[in-house]
Amino acid sequence: MLELYHTFLYNTYVTHTFNTLQLILKGFIIMAKKVIGNLKLRIPAGRATAGPPVGSTLGQWGLNMMDFINPFNDATKDLMGKDVIVHIQVFEDRTFAWKSLGQPVDDMIREKAGIQKGSGKPHTDKVGKITRAQLEEIAEVKKDQLNAIDTDGAVKIIAGTARSMGVEVTD
Repeated sequence: MLELYHTFLYNTYVTHTFNTLQLILKGFIIMAKKVIGNLKLRIPAGRATAGPPVGSTLGQWGLNMMDFINPFNDATKDLMGKDVIVHIQVFEDRTFAWKSLGQPVDDMIREKAGIQKGSGKPHTDKVGKITRAQLEEIAEVKKDQLNAIDTDGAVKIIAGTARSMGVEVTD
């Protein structure tokens, strides 16, 4: 097995050219697609249509809308009625890859605190309260998307978001 690994390393060359990665393996060239655009959309889960914002955004890039809409609606059925953040990578050959990040943190905080919107003056006007246990629930859901080493770090990030919305964090 070790010999096979060394042979693979010996016969494999990786070169990097302007936004393109080439893997040369015994004469075969495998090229990654060049990314020409990164899109971020906030779409109602399970209810994407060819109208705005999906249709107008994907249409600008010349993408087939139905190739996105049908899989997106199927994948987000369980979050029906909530907004979902979606990242779409557009490639040079007019194909794309998408990833759903789920419900935004600010929506989750508003839902847990039972408020309609955040405060216009978050440091002086408090609009609601949220407990650490509720913050931990949100952190558990969003842990893969936060830049935190552990749950405590994730809770601190989400608590900062809550404070910036005018929601008081209680223990």
